[in-house]
Formats: sequence, C-alpha cells, structure tokens
Amino acid sequence: MKKLRLGNSSIEVGEIALGCMRMASLSAKEAANVIEHACESGVDLFDHADIYGGGKSEEVFAEALELISRKRDQMIIQTKCGIRKGFFDFSKEHILSSVEGSLDRLKMDYIDILLLHRPDALMEPEEVAEAFTILKESGKVRYFGVSNQNPMQIELLKSYLKDDLIVNQLQMSLMHTPMIDAGLNVNMQHDPAVVRDSGVLEYCRLHNMTIQAWSPFQYGMIEGTFIGNDNYPEINTKLQELAEKKGVTNSAIAIAWILRHPARIQPVIGSMNPQRIKDIAAASTIELTRQEWYELYRSAGNKLP
Repeated sequence: MKKLRLGNSSIEVGEIALGCMRMASLSAKEAANVIEHACESGVDLFDHADIYGGGKSEEVFAEALELISRKRDQMIIQTKCGIRKGFFDFSKEHILSSVEGSLDRLKMDYIDILLLHRPDALMEPEEVAEAFTILKESGKVRYFGVSNQNPMQIELLKSYLKDDLIVNQLQMSLMHTPMIDAGLNVNMQHDPAVVRDSGVLEYCRLHNMTIQAWSPFQYGMIEGTFIGNDNYPEINTKLQELAEKKGVTNSAIAIAWILRHPARIQPVIGSMNPQRIKDIAAASTIELTRQEWYELYRSAGNKLP
C-alpha cells in the first residue's frame, strides 16, 4: 500500500486506515484476525474513540493484540474524545480523564494521535491547550488533531496551542461531497453552491492538514451504504463498470475515487471482514483518470455547472 505523511508530523502511514467502531461486537480472536489481515494489506493506522462500543472497542482491540505477533510500534493508534451523553465536552478535566480511560482500555502507555471528536460550542481553547500540554509532556499523546471542525474553529484552537494539528476527520464519500460541490459551483444560485464548511478542503490543503474521510461508503448522515443499494442504480452501474475494467471490487473503486483527489485524503474504512479489508486495500494499487473521477462524481447525481 502507498504511504502518506500525516500533516506536518513525522508519521508515515498506509493511505487507508481502519476504523474500529464495530470491533466491540467481535471476540478477541475475531478482532485479532481482522487486525492481522489489515496489517498484511498495508493498513497500519487504527482509529478509535472513547465512545465506540461504550469503550469496549478499545478493550477488544487490546485483547486482540495479545494474540498476534504485531508490535505496538508497528501501528499508529488514534483515538478521539469529546462526545458525552447529550453534550460535547472539551474541558481540560474531560480530555485528561478520557485519555486515561483510553490508555487503560488499550493497555498502552501512549496514544499516537488524539482527536477532538465533535466541536464543543462551549470550548475554552486555553483549557484544551493546557490539557494537550500535559498529555504531550507526560508522553501520553504524541500528536493532536480534530474531527468535524471548520477552518475558524481550527484557527481559534491553534492560536493557543504549542503544537500543530495534523488531522481533521470529516465525513466524505461519493454520495457525500459538500466539500467538493461548493468548489465546483462558485457564484451559482443553487444548492451545491452553498459553502457549508468555510472552505475546509482548501484550508486543510493550504495548512498541510490531513483530511481523514469517515464513512466513505455511506450516504446521508450514516443512513446506509450506497454500494449495492438498489436506490442508487447509476452510481453502482458506474462502479461496477470501472471495477471490472480495473480488476477490483466496487468498494475499492469508491475508495480509489477519494484517493485520487490531490488533497491526499486518507479514507477510514470500518469493515470487520478480513477479505473485504483486503479487497478495499487494492484501491491503493490503482489510479483513476481525471475523466473516470468525474464520471463517478456525475453518476452520484451531481451536475457540473
């Protein structure tokens, strides 16, 4: 698998990551099989969050690592915090306690990357900065990032931090493209022209901040997968056509579409099926032409101005 560097950090990872939200439903043995196959396919960044499975996903991951030969330093472990029941919390106390909880569940001494999961309207950047400094100086977190934040939210936070933010995790798939739509419909009077995120795609490129695309097979707000969905015949026909042409699966083509973008976006897939992970990883070996990329974009229901 091809590699990419995360933001301005020294971390190089496979260009496809594995999200571990669904790992809570697996046994340690099943999870070990998933991790092994992911690593064999070139995946080495594993994305967690304190809320996944109520913390069980991190616990199962730790149990699985005890069953395999992969060493901790062969993986990049990322987790997120900030979502609580009914509210968001970027307080110093919560960030610190959440990291302690994740480290305990993961049975690790440090986390490679900590992301703030969802914007907290009551964020006090001074508190976040204090928490990040404590975590960095104690060796418990190496790098920091955010998730689902717009440029001004990031700028506000960065103005108080000592270290750069290397990742912004954002929803993106062939059927969820507001980051791209607005850039193609500048000064037009229709819905795709609406800038919903303050130009976050261009911002991240300008500031060398890696975008991680979550839910790369979903439509809507995690309403379901569009792959093989009869409600989306046009996109599936085009995916199948290109999959046969390139000798990969439809899912690999959907990921290749994200990888084709020059922003060097890292898709975060969530499959717990070892064969499916292997099939999706093949996306790193192919490259779509500019024409093919636009054909897929249009087949997803988008019209060019």
